[in-house]
Amino acid sequence: MSSTTPPPSTPAVDSAAAQSGAASSAPARPRGSQHALTVTSSERLSPHLVRLRFGGEGVAAWIAAADPARLGATDTYAKLLFAKPELALEPPYDLEVLRESLPLEDLPVRRTYTIREVDAATSTLAIDFVVHGDEGVAGPWALGAQPGDLLSASTPGGAFTPSADAALPRLYLGDDSAIPAIAAALEALPADARGTAIIEVESAAEQLPLAHPDGVELIWLHRASETDAAVATAGEPLVAAARALPAPTGPVEVFAHGERGAMKELRRLINGEWGVDRALLSLSAYWALGRAEDAFQAEKREPIGQIFDA
Repeated sequence: MSSTTPPPSTPAVDSAAAQSGAASSAPARPRGSQHALTVTSSERLSPHLVRLRFGGEGVAAWIAAADPARLGATDTYAKLLFAKPELALEPPYDLEVLRESLPLEDLPVRRTYTIREVDAATSTLAIDFVVHGDEGVAGPWALGAQPGDLLSASTPGGAFTPSADAALPRLYLGDDSAIPAIAAALEALPADARGTAIIEVESAAEQLPLAHPDGVELIWLHRASETDAAVATAGEPLVAAARALPAPTGPVEVFAHGERGAMKELRRLINGEWGVDRALLSLSAYWALGRAEDAFQAEKREPIGQIFDA
């Protein structure tokens, strides 16, 4: 889920004044598709999941600029920009200016995140961040975020909304990265919906109390065992659980998102062996094992990054 940006055209002069939080006390304004969201609260949902809530004029502008169809999807996402804290850059970032004044390694980096909740009436939203100490860029920022901190977000994308047909069976599959989208989809299902949702996480401590219809079975899988020191490779338990399911005998709505290698295996099973129509299938990779997001996004244009055959 990244986009390219236009070549630099603005002189580097005054770049520090334009980007430093200390340079101006004026409210952050949208810059292109960027909106500066203000952190209002932080909540630790599990050992490796932090929920940040955002509000303010930036969120109101973000909602107003959004395509209602994308904003209403249960997999609504945004591209977030993170800058090195020691540079004291304040969102929204003038990337054209920064390219003129900073080395490549100091430019803000993009990361793609699902929006867990949006409330247009109160101009608030929530984003869940998977965190592993000081690993990565977004996680450490989320761990240290305080009310009043700003985060740059693009206008949202999104494509999946559960069918309103209660008779259509559901199969939702994902790992930690897909929890926000699956949780939102489960909440949006008809009360009499039926099906199965299987979510893979590190351990039992990462399970969340997700609301879901009584007719939808929620199954949690763990990569780490309480009795065995071995930890399964990300995606392996999810693929094994899916392969253990009986093949559907009719149409089924499928939402499957997570690690790239696992999603390729699930595509072979669900679309290939089971023959589920692609019109009923939302399946893509949110990340790839051993790849930073920049490399993962670049590989989407190469054979290694393709989930479906051409």
